[in-house]
Amino acid sequence: MAYEKVCAVDEVPGDEALAVTIGDLELAIARDGDEIFAVQNVCSHAEVALSEGEVADGTVECWLHGSCFDLRTGKPTHLPATEPVATFAVEVRPAPDGGADVYVDASETLNGVRPS
Repeated sequence: MAYEKVCAVDEVPGDEALAVTIGDLELAIARDGDEIFAVQNVCSHAEVALSEGEVADGTVECWLHGSCFDLRTGKPTHLPATEPVATFAVEVRPAPDGGADVYVDASETLNGVRPS
């Protein structure tokens, strides 16, 4: 596994996702309670950044058409999207400043979805 630091935990809002880039891959980092998740930052229905949508109840919503995606599985929970988005492994590690940092392994997906 090849984890890379993408942000500090404090940078991840509670009600929306944070857009980050690892290589050529755009990710949306989202918080659900105390858990942090990473999904591909593009709706599978329309090429829209998921980081611009709301995060609530373990999902991230595409602001354009209202599709929601489960942060754990990447599966759509609301139409019009029918295809899942890629999900990635996340680790939260202590930071030198006493806070915590978010690391993501973008070398492979957790759910087998190939990033577009």
